[in-house]
Amino acid sequence: MPVSSTADDQTADDVDGAALPINELFYSLQGEGKLTGTPSVFVRTSGCNLRCWFCDSYHTSWEPTHGTMSINDIIEGIQSHGDADHVVLTGGEPLIHDEAVTLLERLDDLGYHTTVETNGTIHRDAPIDLASISPKLASSTPTAEKDPKGDGEWADRHKDRRIDFDALGALVDDYDTQLKFVVTGPDDLPEIESLLADIRSTAASRIPDSDVLLMPEGTTRDEVDARRNEVADLAMEYGYRYTPRLHVDLWNDAPET
Repeated sequence: MPVSSTADDQTADDVDGAALPINELFYSLQGEGKLTGTPSVFVRTSGCNLRCWFCDSYHTSWEPTHGTMSINDIIEGIQSHGDADHVVLTGGEPLIHDEAVTLLERLDDLGYHTTVETNGTIHRDAPIDLASISPKLASSTPTAEKDPKGDGEWADRHKDRRIDFDALGALVDDYDTQLKFVVTGPDDLPEIESLLADIRSTAASRIPDSDVLLMPEGTTRDEVDARRNEVADLAMEYGYRYTPRLHVDLWNDAPET
């Protein structure tokens, strides 16, 4: 996937002031979670501290590509989309970047509602309206047979980094949150139950089941179709919410959707 035309080919040396590595900046519908269907401007940073084998933004993690954009240019790009008042900061893992806080502070000053899509391994003190936390399950580990590069080089690092209960508890306590789990099948549910119990014991805030969302793994319509009904049945069985991948249903795996 090429770098978005909005995120040009500037390097860090070409940009004055605070900046971020941006893979895409585009206008679409929020495809996942509580705000599914909401018109939103997406700011996708490049770079991630994990390597899920099924990553749906491969060019921000396994082979990160980006143009460097100043915070001012990012704001200008967001404002070019007119009446949209919801911004989704996503990645990769956007919270690995210090300047993500600067961007969120600017967006807060301008009155935007912000959702941050995060894997839950990093906590930042920033104005975030919705922390969309997707803890990575053991099934996300890029073992040799699942690694897109075929060598399993990232398996141990991913396994060691994928869960940080201190960060998860702090995110839940500090922000309005949703816990969004990518489900590959029924075998994931015991781990989800165990993780939830541990997060609930770590966080001071209550986590209702209505804030726990199950989402079928898949980056194409066919892949999501193959798991949709099974994951919906699991949501009903366990009392959690089901979330679709609306952008996949509408546009398959097209970039900037």
